[in-house]
Amino acid sequence: MQQQKNDKTTCLLLALTTIFWGSLYTASKVLLDVIQPFTLLCLRYIIAAIAMTILQRTRKPDPNGKPRRIKGGDWKFVIMFGLGGYVLSIGLQQYGTKLAGASLASLINCMNPIAICFFAVLLLHERMTMKKVVCIVSAVAGAVCIVGGDAGGGHILGIALSLGSVLTWSALSVFMRSFTQKYDVLTVTTCGIYVAAIGTLPLMLREIITHPEMDFLHAKYILVLFYVAIFCTTIPHSLWNYCLSRAEASTCSLFYPIQPLTSMVLGVLLLNEHMTVGFIAGAVLIVFGVLYSTLGKEKNR
Repeated sequence: MQQQKNDKTTCLLLALTTIFWGSLYTASKVLLDVIQPFTLLCLRYIIAAIAMTILQRTRKPDPNGKPRRIKGGDWKFVIMFGLGGYVLSIGLQQYGTKLAGASLASLINCMNPIAICFFAVLLLHERMTMKKVVCIVSAVAGAVCIVGGDAGGGHILGIALSLGSVLTWSALSVFMRSFTQKYDVLTVTTCGIYVAAIGTLPLMLREIITHPEMDFLHAKYILVLFYVAIFCTTIPHSLWNYCLSRAEASTCSLFYPIQPLTSMVLGVLLLNEHMTVGFIAGAVLIVFGVLYSTLGKEKNR
């Protein structure tokens, strides 16, 4: 009974994580009109690092007794997570979106469940069950229905960058799964975000010098920036790593297609975008995939 309760809690946290990440696309549309990509990335990591530090100072001790201090020999993995996952992967995603267009980049981003499952089976020897296959096919098909009709041709470099982002994030998520079995999740996330903030700082300074016309010091943009830093970075990154410590990486990946669903819903509500038949069909497939992953029974391998 307790295990079922924990599984349901993990599923709810995964859904919340991907909803927050899905809202990032809408918030980024507002900010990228007045700010350069790596400047946005660095500022959100600086704010997120401050928030994570405050949270670290005020929270209770880890109930599982996992250490909060990273050993010297393991810092190379934290640097790999910070630079590879939070800087390289998300940086590639932003530039891929800029070159290929939001719809095509979102479509490529929907390959994350497939890539994560591949790396989880290859590196962590997780089981690829029939249930997971059905969930992945349903959820990815739903995401294709939502964003596929408006994908367009796209720039070949943008497509390559988006694919690089998917592969990098998926591989590092699988490594994070094993690393969070050893260390406190919030500590790992905080250290990774600090590494990301330091890693993007030179890139932000370069953009400030080459693009002095950036003007985002207005209340509207500052509020959106804080939303991106707290609700699209601090909270979801922490929840994602926490869920990776409690569930298989391939199981966590099944919730990924909620992102384009959230993005499209917010686009309709906030940006006056139109709801299409493809959106409705995609929403049904994604909801089915997520519910089946939560409620369905496991089948044979």
